[in-house]
Amino acid sequence: MSMMDKLKHMLKGHEEQAGKGVDRGGDFVDDKTQGKYSGQVDTGQDKLKQQLGTDPGDRGRETPPRS
Repeated sequence: MSMMDKLKHMLKGHEEQAGKGVDRGGDFVDDKTQGKYSGQVDTGQDKLKQQLGTDPGDRGRETPPRS
């Protein structure tokens, strides 16, 4: 089992809290770097949320639509 699979398993049912944690971590980095890398931080936050399944815009992509 990969590290990402373990994280996904641990976060199951707590996606909203995990998303908030990713946001807070990115805000912390932005604050410490005085926004110098905000574009890269935002990209990293988006990719991490997508990987963890915490991105609200990504909810419909996990399962195909029902016909």
